Amino acid sequence: EERGSKMKNRTAGIVGALFIAATVTAIVAMGFLGSTLDAPDYLINVAENETQVIIAVILESILAVSVIGIGILMFPILRKHLESLALGYAAIRLTEAIFIVVSSISLLSLLTVSQEYVAGAGEPANYQALGTLLLALRDWALVFGTLIFLGLGGLPLYYVLYRSSLVPRWLSGWGLIGATLILFTGVLGLFGLSPESSTTTLLAAPIALQEMVFAVWLIVKGFAPSAFASGTATGV
Repeated sequence: EERGSKMKNRTAGIVGALFIAATVTAIVAMGFLGSTLDAPDYLINVAENETQVIIAVILESILAVSVIGIGILMFPILRKHLESLALGYAAIRLTEAIFIVVSSISLLSLLTVSQEYVAGAGEPANYQALGTLLLALRDWALVFGTLIFLGLGGLPLYYVLYRSSLVPRWLSGWGLIGATLILFTGVLGLFGLSPESSTTTLLAAPIALQEMVFAVWLIVKGFAPSAFASGTATGV
């Protein structure tokens, strides 16, 4: 039993590191892009900032892998308490990662279009129309991937953690509130709220901060051993 507890807390440390990696790469990727995609002449900006765009895509790829890793590693732990929600959480995180990959592919495609546009290889209006389409695809993918599905994933995760006391309830309760806010932000995004707006930043702050505290807790403290001893797999 002691060996099993050590393995689970080793898993907790890895999950904590992945949460940090996911949050840091998302923030740094946005920093590298800056206002490149915001200006009216974004096609020129993207072509002139090829290195930053590629680095942002690499960081978003790390983000996607981290998200999948979290879902896979948390599944056997959550399964001991609520199997159906554990499976749902893993599926949601996989879907979230797919949307992130779609947004990255859209950005790479936009880079290609911008380079062709700057080179004057064709009709400018055609490149502008295609650029608008790719930019919209990226924006919608980010709304679903980094807002809606992030919130949807947080709800079952922190509900199971709250119910099982795998971590302190103040921490999982904070997660539930943050997940609800980020999900609400995603819904607002469907009605036109920009993922880069100050409102989005404000509403996303609770879950971003909570995930950092949660990650550090997992790395330092791990999961509560008593919760493992009492956990049994059930359905809902």
